[in-house]
Amino acid sequence: MPVITVPSYTDILVIGGGPAGSYAASALAREGFSVTLLEKDHFPRYHIGESMLPSCRPFLRFVGAEYKVVNHGFTVKVGAAVKLNQHKREGYTDFISPDPDKAAWNVVRSEFDEILLRHAAESGASVFEGIQVTSIEFSGDTTTRPISAAWKSDRGASGTVRFKWLVDASGRAGIMSTKYLKSRKFNQALRNIAFWGYWAGAGTYAPGTKRENAPWFEALTDETGWAWFIPLHNGTVSVGVVLKEEASRLKKSGLMGPDAGTAHYLAQLQLAPGVLSLLGTATLTGDVRSAGDYSYSASHYAGPNFRIAGDAGAFIDPFFSSGVHLAFANGLSAASTIAASIRGHCTEGEAIRFHNEKTGTSYTRFLLVVLSIYRQINSQAAPVLSDVDEDNFDRAFDFLRPVIQGAADADEGVTEQTLQRTMDFCENALGPTTPEMHVAVAARVDPALLARDGPLMDTQAVAQLTGKDEEAKQVLLRVNARKAVDGIYDWEQNFTGENLSGFSVVLERGALGLRRIPGAL
Repeated sequence: MPVITVPSYTDILVIGGGPAGSYAASALAREGFSVTLLEKDHFPRYHIGESMLPSCRPFLRFVGAEYKVVNHGFTVKVGAAVKLNQHKREGYTDFISPDPDKAAWNVVRSEFDEILLRHAAESGASVFEGIQVTSIEFSGDTTTRPISAAWKSDRGASGTVRFKWLVDASGRAGIMSTKYLKSRKFNQALRNIAFWGYWAGAGTYAPGTKRENAPWFEALTDETGWAWFIPLHNGTVSVGVVLKEEASRLKKSGLMGPDAGTAHYLAQLQLAPGVLSLLGTATLTGDVRSAGDYSYSASHYAGPNFRIAGDAGAFIDPFFSSGVHLAFANGLSAASTIAASIRGHCTEGEAIRFHNEKTGTSYTRFLLVVLSIYRQINSQAAPVLSDVDEDNFDRAFDFLRPVIQGAADADEGVTEQTLQRTMDFCENALGPTTPEMHVAVAARVDPALLARDGPLMDTQAVAQLTGKDEEAKQVLLRVNARKAVDGIYDWEQNFTGENLSGFSVVLERGALGLRRIPGAL
């Protein structure tokens, strides 16, 4: 039996080897810091969340892992088809035009996550698997600076590791948020439950076209949720259903026995005709899995000498594939603010404030878009201002303020009316348009209106301009909404150009940290 050699001391301890923890460990180790990562499982291990966003590529590029993923053979994600209204054609988001290198992937997470964990080790981090952190000791009371962690291995060993800095990337368990800070809050507007399984022998979306093999997302015909169809490189497709928690409970109430979950899942797929068409004669392989209570956030994500990253702090929803993007973003923010504090770029208090704002704002921006889409899926508006920190809404609206054309400028805080107007705007990001429609409309409207850097118009302005031209209306609504939505995961805007509390991130190997912006408040 190998001897466990977890060190008794490390400069930086990372709890968790998922995307957030592995990413933070890689970034910090590449800067020359002493990093130890403890992961309770042995990789490869199963995880859901298989559809990536194009923004993952520059994140991976920064830590030198991009081509490990590119060369692995995952299914290339050329775009995504989304059908939110059964009475209209699906919308489609093209990732690869005009740049094929903007493609993302659909991944088998056990393989993807192992690539990231092994890369952290290759980057210089000391990685230990089968090691669970059982408790954390603090220098004062349980809300001040952490100084050591007790651990136990699945082979019977145990010990304590002291550290100067802690990154909690412990996933949904969220040891800091749930056990010590007790700061986790569930999002009541997204109380959903997901069911999913894997199928063999399914068909392909849009064969023979530039959209071939894109994943498919579809609202259920009874407006209680949505379904996904994600092709994977191992010859299976991941097929899931997300339902409002109450609707799922009512639908399942009459089902009994050990196969009730599978029967419930299969019944909901009958409400997704597009998914059924793609499945064709496919067969379900293995068990149906489920998860609930997965939409949550925290009041803060940093404190003296600790940072919280990824699912340990917050998770929104499977829709929009934001999970790994936010894990990378949080992991990079954690790494850059720790490096900044160590290198004297700022005070630890300033670094804490930056990470709190960065994580909270990134979460809230995606939350606004996800809620906008759910409003279409469920045909109802959901009051959400009580569900997350209102400061985060204010910061999110600083980013989205052009969307609402100054409607919030005079407000001390974001109102429900302002929120609903923004959701009116964002929900068009996945509208039912085609490239052919865009070409046709471009021939009869001012080209500046369709330009990426063109003026932003709210829904009322678009309606007034287009009149009875429904095709032009749909295209302009989509173009305007994408300008805001695309900015949510724009690498340059969010990691080299964004000003939070007078600082921006320095993305330079050997100098990772924060830069004080002259004249900023």
